Order: sequence, then structure tokens, then C-alpha cells
Amino acid sequence: MSSLKKEHTIEERLELSLLYDFYGALLKENQQRMFEASVLEDYNFSEIAQDEGITRQGAYDTVKRATKQLEKYEEKLGLVARFREQKKMAGELHGKLEGMKSSSSGVEWEEIFQLLEKMLEG
Repeated sequence: MSSLKKEHTIEERLELSLLYDFYGALLKENQQRMFEASVLEDYNFSEIAQDEGITRQGAYDTVKRATKQLEKYEEKLGLVARFREQKKMAGELHGKLEGMKSSSSGVEWEEIFQLLEKMLEG
């Protein structure tokens, strides 16, 4: 049997969780269950296999396919990238508004409206 890599870094888990938040409902029901168990609940493939009544390799393959499918959805739709960009713009907007509490510059207002327009275009 091939070696099955289970460990993900925290960053990888966060990325996979975000992809799942956006696209998880598009996966097959069994892929959802096994992906959640592996990535979100930190079950190992042996535990998932036992719960599902399949082999360890079968559990691994299902989670791997689900992961690839989530990545494919992001490639095509780009919702996570768009979310991140809007979050970044919202942070910039927040910073500009904070800076305007004490001063009021026409240039800053123009930048704020440009950011808002970019966010609303999406």
C-alpha cells in the first residue's frame, strides 16, 4: 500500500477550509463527509475508512479527489481570490476612514470612493 500523507500545515488547512466554505456544497455527499472528517475534524484515513466501510486507500483517494475538485472550482470561478481582494480593499478603506477622523482631504475621499466602486463592481 502506498504511503498516505495525512498532515497538513495550518496554512494548508486554512486554505482548504476556505475552499470548502465556498465550494463544499458542490461536492458529492460522500466527498463532503470524508473531506470534513479529514480536514476539518482531523480524523486519520484509517478512522474515516472504518466509519465509511471502505479501505484506507479509498478514503485517501476520496479526500484527494475532493481537494482537487475544490481547487478546480476556484480556478474556474475565483470566488476565494475575489473574497480576499475585497477583504483587502475593505481593510484599506477602513484605514483611510480612520485617518479621516481628524482631517478631511478631497484626495482621500476620492480614494475611498474608488475603493468602494471596485468592491461593488465585483
